[in-house]
Amino acid sequence: MSALMLRSSVRCLVTVFDTFSASSRKVIAQAAAVSHQCYFRKTMHYQTEQRGHQNSPDYRLYFKTSDGKYISPFHDIPLIAETEPENDVPAKKSKKSESEVLYNMVVEVPRWSNAKMEIAIKEPLNPIKQDEKKGKLRYVANIFPHKGYIWNYGALPQTWEDPGQKDKETNCCGDNDPIDVCDIGTQVCSTGQVIQVKVLGILAMIDEGEMDWKVIAINAEDPDAKNLNNIEDVRKNRPGHLEATVEWFRKYKVPDGKPENKFGFNGEFKDKDFAVEIIKSTHEHWRALVQKQKNTGGIDCKNTLCCDSPWRCTTDEAREVVQSAPAFGSAHPVSPEESIFVFLD
Repeated sequence: MSALMLRSSVRCLVTVFDTFSASSRKVIAQAAAVSHQCYFRKTMHYQTEQRGHQNSPDYRLYFKTSDGKYISPFHDIPLIAETEPENDVPAKKSKKSESEVLYNMVVEVPRWSNAKMEIAIKEPLNPIKQDEKKGKLRYVANIFPHKGYIWNYGALPQTWEDPGQKDKETNCCGDNDPIDVCDIGTQVCSTGQVIQVKVLGILAMIDEGEMDWKVIAINAEDPDAKNLNNIEDVRKNRPGHLEATVEWFRKYKVPDGKPENKFGFNGEFKDKDFAVEIIKSTHEHWRALVQKQKNTGGIDCKNTLCCDSPWRCTTDEAREVVQSAPAFGSAHPVSPEESIFVFLD
């Protein structure tokens, strides 16, 4: 592991969600009305807390440590996945070699769903909320034959695509967000779940002139994870999956009246080593951001665990942020846009 990633990992508390079976997901869905939800791994867990009303503009999903302290999923969850220390024994890194590093992925949008959930980078503690456009909640269209997102979609914490940094290959600047991840595993995850993923490759999407990297990864707990170690393994073992991914990203904004997205490298996926270098670069940009060495551009850098950050706040201050949000209440009706299919040429 590089020194830059290790420094970040050892400073901050590590918290990871477990993956769920179909039966477990059903139980979770039935418990959605409960304001505190816990996701467990063998040696660690933490909680999320719902505020506001699902399917409404005021809905927020906040993150907490296992002892109930609020954190930012953007700034406080480590990029590199580690296990929690036991009996004062130092944490062990979740890897066997440098090429097998596992990364934490914050799931924003579960596979087959349409609501555009995302980490609110401009709000204190960066809860997950549903994106809005022109005052309306945002849903991605069902572009035939796909239903919603075709993978679990989310972000790598402690990364940032710097809008002031021009990519030397594509000549485009970053989109001001954490780097995006597509988990191609077989399990359907939940919004707010944090999983450990193996990075397999990366796609250079250009969204309205901005660099918007898409990391391709697989949940380390997935049965196929042992067989998928790089982008060529995906091509061989999942015929058509990469082509469908490019097509989805190319067209998913067209129903909203936007042009098709473009891609660097002629739409070809870059390999795992290339992807890891991009991730390292975005981690360095994030580090500069959270240490106030970069213009935040409206990003809220409030955190509770980054020891060397001037934006670090106290436990009481973090609690006040959450308590100032609307109380959790019953969900609003789901938009009919979830079930409408769009046919494109």
